Amino acid sequence: MINKICNLARNAGAAIMSIYYSNELVDISYKLDKSPVTSADKIADKVIKDGLYTIAPNIAILSEESVKNIQYVKNLSTYWLIDPLDGTKEFLKKNGEFTVNISLIEHGIPILGVIYAPYFNILYFAFKKQAWKISPSGYKKKISVVQSNIPRFIVSRSHPNKKLYDFINKTENKKYTIKKLGSSLKFCYIAEGKAQYYPRFGTTYIWDTAAGHAIVTAAGGSVLTYHEKMNLNYCLLSRKSLKNPDFIVSS
Repeated sequence: MINKICNLARNAGAAIMSIYYSNELVDISYKLDKSPVTSADKIADKVIKDGLYTIAPNIAILSEESVKNIQYVKNLSTYWLIDPLDGTKEFLKKNGEFTVNISLIEHGIPILGVIYAPYFNILYFAFKKQAWKISPSGYKKKISVVQSNIPRFIVSRSHPNKKLYDFINKTENKKYTIKKLGSSLKFCYIAEGKAQYYPRFGTTYIWDTAAGHAIVTAAGGSVLTYHEKMNLNYCLLSRKSLKNPDFIVSS
């Protein structure tokens, strides 16, 4: 099944890129939280849902673009959690740092994760506690986290804040580097050893993190809440909100 999901992510990515390279104006609307939604989000959402219904018709789907069916999914122990276009702001900025995210949740834990970056044609996936990367040339390699004496912090390109930099400045290791990056590619950088820490303070939702969470943990890293130092939990019955608490991703 993992190969089918990877192909599905590529198909959604192709649909996104057809709009990315189009000369036509992108249709943009805004949600209540003022986050943008484009025609690319909606088309990718449809591609993924149609594909998942074919691959696993008995598993319910929760998508960023269709949270209204939360009551149906809430009581289920297994469900698909997808973000058809993670990094819409980066998509609109034309910097390529956006992804397709597909994850499978079982008893509150992401057991499968696929992240595809269509602009770069790079695919990451995790299943059965192993994480992999497929390069643009098609080369597939197993990935794992890497420690460093001079750690690299990955921070959100579009959502920086004072609390984030206060946290970084308090790190025990006074030598470090910082890289700004968009979308769930930040998780992937941790998973493949290009960075060691991704602190996130501010609003994120479960569909923003689930696929990356699966890939990082399969690669040997962790995704822990900032205050309680517990794994992010995707069990809908035990959550008061679809928003995540502050968290730290680390190698």
